[in-house]
Amino acid sequence: MADAVNKSMRNSPGGARPRFRNLHITDIVFRYRLPLAALVSILHRISGALMFLVGLPFVLYLFQQSLTSELSFDTYRAVVSNWFARLVLLALIWAYLHHFCAGVRHLLMDVDIAMSKAAGRTSAAIVLAVSLALTLIVGSKLFGLF
Repeated sequence: MADAVNKSMRNSPGGARPRFRNLHITDIVFRYRLPLAALVSILHRISGALMFLVGLPFVLYLFQQSLTSELSFDTYRAVVSNWFARLVLLALIWAYLHHFCAGVRHLLMDVDIAMSKAAGRTSAAIVLAVSLALTLIVGSKLFGLF
């Protein structure tokens, strides 16, 4: 063990021992720039967790309210007409569309399509653009813009 430390000290410039900093989450967010492919991968995980932890219970609750009786359907309509519930639904729509698009990207990479660094960056940009564009289209329908 001591030999490994001494060897690393000899290979470092000036013979000084390398200095390691403790990183805080704010350092990762604000000081380090992630590649676009890494951002898409992280958002893929976040969208999956969002759909599972928030989306599944919320959508099942809405589905139950829409089918039980006429009175519960009125409750469903009241919940869905609330602005906060619409924002939650918009977040779930984004999560589904992003997760789907990123999943297709990962499936294409599994069959050795777009495996180079440049192609990975391009496919990540396409996933972000397509998922956000589809979210805007579906969200405008959700908020009654057309």
